[in-house]
Amino acid sequence: MNTIYRDLPYNAVELLPGILKKKVESNRRYLLSLNTENLLRNHYFEAGLWSTVKKPDNDIHWGWESPTCQLRGHFLGHWLSAAARLYAATGDTEIKGKADRIVSELGKCQKENGGEWAGSIPEKYLDWIAAGKNVWAPQYTLHKTFMGLLDMYRIAGNEQALDIAVSWARWFHRWSGQFTREQFDDILDFETGGMLEIWADLYEITRSGEHYDLIQRYYRRRLFDPLLEGVDVLTNMHANTTIPEVLGAARAWEVTGEKRWRDIVESYWRMAVTERGTYCTGGQTCGEVWTPPYAMSARLGDKNQEHCTVYNMMRLAEFLFRWTGDPAYADYWERNLYNGIMAQGYWEGSFPNGYKHEFPTKGLISYFLPLRPGSRKGWGSATEDFWCCHGTLVQANATHNRGIYYDGSSGIAVCQYIPSRVSWSTDGTNVVITQEINTRAGSCAAVNPLSREIKHRPMSLMADLSIDCDKPAEFDLKLRIPWWIKGASVYVNGEKQAADLQPSAFLSLHRTWNKDKVTVEFEKTLTACPLPDDPEVVAFMEGPVVLAGLCDEDRVLYGDTNHPETLLTPDNEREWSNWITSYRTRGQDRNIRFVPLYDIGYEKFSVYFRVLDNPGKNHDNKGVR
Repeated sequence: MNTIYRDLPYNAVELLPGILKKKVESNRRYLLSLNTENLLRNHYFEAGLWSTVKKPDNDIHWGWESPTCQLRGHFLGHWLSAAARLYAATGDTEIKGKADRIVSELGKCQKENGGEWAGSIPEKYLDWIAAGKNVWAPQYTLHKTFMGLLDMYRIAGNEQALDIAVSWARWFHRWSGQFTREQFDDILDFETGGMLEIWADLYEITRSGEHYDLIQRYYRRRLFDPLLEGVDVLTNMHANTTIPEVLGAARAWEVTGEKRWRDIVESYWRMAVTERGTYCTGGQTCGEVWTPPYAMSARLGDKNQEHCTVYNMMRLAEFLFRWTGDPAYADYWERNLYNGIMAQGYWEGSFPNGYKHEFPTKGLISYFLPLRPGSRKGWGSATEDFWCCHGTLVQANATHNRGIYYDGSSGIAVCQYIPSRVSWSTDGTNVVITQEINTRAGSCAAVNPLSREIKHRPMSLMADLSIDCDKPAEFDLKLRIPWWIKGASVYVNGEKQAADLQPSAFLSLHRTWNKDKVTVEFEKTLTACPLPDDPEVVAFMEGPVVLAGLCDEDRVLYGDTNHPETLLTPDNEREWSNWITSYRTRGQDRNIRFVPLYDIGYEKFSVYFRVLDNPGKNHDNKGVR
């Protein structure tokens, strides 16, 4: 299989201090805070190694991990996957030791179950779905443990994890082989999660005919065939049932080379994104189902943008980016990172000294990102909920060093502007690129020219990339020019480069590099992002970041959305040595403040506002909220 770009090893990229590194550290603390036996309890329960009577001081996991829930045990797989990524990226032996013990205990459970079954739920759940009984997504649940095992093998080098998965897959090959094609199509209509992806991953490792059979058996004809024919099978369909299936198709193409699998992926992207549109956040869905194409005005609710769909669609975009090299997929990834992953997980408030907040000062995971006016994020607890989004939370925030840099045939691509350091080699030359974001804030503790020259928050993103080669090396440095720019400049060793810098494109700098510095500056501005089927209703953005208004009701604003700078003006832009992204409205009956959506914790907020052009009305500044 030929691809334009290749992933770098997990340990090739180091996150430097910043908001994403902070989220990774929060994620590590959460992973380690969860008791190992509590994580394993449902697998122990299924293997006959544990029974319980609820006691007042019983600290077992509840919610979707409760022993009475049909999805019990799903979170452990996510935990293992996140731990494997964290270990691979940082060499964290503490998390590796905990993960290795869990794999060993899963091996013990498998032995107690007869040598094949390693699930947290009984085998008969699958017989129930074959009989048409209503069971809550057993294959989705089982996939998670499979995923964790394979990630522990592929990413963290645990050989036992592969042995467990191969033995367990033997049960699935025997079970699935008893059905006709039509009967198994009925079974595939029950949410299967990423089972297809697991069989593809196993086939890549083993090249076993059994695993290839499983890939073909898990071809979901009733979804994939209409997709290939261009039929809209997504409108009002449960989104996160289908996305993992298409991720499986992506892996099936990578490991088999059979073109129909890639065709499915590209058809799905076209139908789900290109021909459907997204909210301003880059996300989609309301009530967990896809909206009709470009018809979102009737879908602003309290259950928009499920976190799982954000994470899984970013994964799908990453596949397509590697295959095609199209920067539009990296643009999509960036928008969803800021306004999905960062907005829905590991929020931490910042308050003045002595301020007594009525709500908690931290938030773990918000299952949905509501877009209805006057909404509030609903934050899950550490051990009482364990929704599906708890799982994607720990995976999404395990490293945050992915998606920034890619290895290409002629050089290296910089796709995201995040404080980081990458170690890469080309033709025997070791290259280290250190990326730092230049905030141009200056220190408030020292007298310096920067503070005099830059009096207000710059409306641009500036990144400095220091390139250090152990000997001179000739290669391409490809820089993504983001979709949101209003102007751009690129400098090499202080010399401005003559280039036509277009949005959503790559600039390729080819030269012999040694000890060099590249600076990029991307100008940004306030923009209004309208709903496609109701252009009077808009959200406000600064660059790729969605702004949220702090208000508890549906509000109408007055002004010209072609000039949003006349509607919003900077507010509270500086704290100590930091610039702050903050605005307030101007010229409205009642003014409100706007902050980045990812900074919203427990406050009520609105993302979309109806904006009317009413130049004849006199609007004084009153009542800034």
